Amino acid sequence: MTASTIQQGSTIRDVIMVFKPRIAVAIALSAAGGIAITQGPAPDFGRLVLLTIAVFLAAGSAGAFNQWVEADLDGRMKRTANRPFVTGQFNPGVVWLTAILGVLLGSVLLAGFATNWWAALYTFLGAFTYGIIYTVWLKRRSWTNIIFGGLAGSFAVLAGAAAVNPTISIEGWLLTLALFLWTPPHFWSLAMVSSDDYARANVPMLPLVVGKNVCAWVILAHTVVLSLVSLIPAFYGMGAIYLTGAAIGGAVFTWTSIALVRNPDKPHALRNFFASLLQLCLLLGGAITEWALRGLA
Repeated sequence: MTASTIQQGSTIRDVIMVFKPRIAVAIALSAAGGIAITQGPAPDFGRLVLLTIAVFLAAGSAGAFNQWVEADLDGRMKRTANRPFVTGQFNPGVVWLTAILGVLLGSVLLAGFATNWWAALYTFLGAFTYGIIYTVWLKRRSWTNIIFGGLAGSFAVLAGAAAVNPTISIEGWLLTLALFLWTPPHFWSLAMVSSDDYARANVPMLPLVVGKNVCAWVILAHTVVLSLVSLIPAFYGMGAIYLTGAAIGGAVFTWTSIALVRNPDKPHALRNFFASLLQLCLLLGGAITEWALRGLA
């Protein structure tokens, strides 16, 4: 393998990472959850796949815009100091901004033509919320930043639900609320782990504003409400698989949040962060599995 081949592979990998694919996958799965939880005749499977891809691309464009805007901020944090816009591998200039906006425009048009324009609107609003409301407006100014930034996942649920029925059903709104409640405790747990980084960058994340003890209690309160809300769709047509996933995920996340209240340190915060990911996977996985089984029945 030549040096140029290695360099080319590294560049491609860095381009992909600019678009934050792991976050984009989670948001795309949220759209799939919105599709799955909504009762009614859905568009054909191919169109739903295209919508999920559109949400993935829109979330990716928002993630790339986040890195484009925050190159200075990322450079002051150990966790993000190796990002390509920080190291100088990529120049955060107009070419990159044009490409990012082009991906966003393409994703919104894809969502609209694949399903309907309500789904396209929610796809756009998710990216706009993360890119503008969270990144540009609130992140450096207010501890409420991630509360509003979390709407990106909520809008993804609405995009999926609207693809099935533009008049969002109660199940769709409940899952939207669940995603809205999930994001803050998930991210505040990570912020407790990376509190030194955020302090160095002067970003007002909740653990720095109110202290780790109070933050742990806020995380627990969010987690309890989230866990209860996540169960309610079982009373509106979701079956045992969904209920089991929501119950187990909520129980684990609540248990680790209680442990975090007792010991608000970095190891317990990291466990809580991973528990939040488990909770999301079980919640969305349960909804998608129920939907798939309904299609096979």
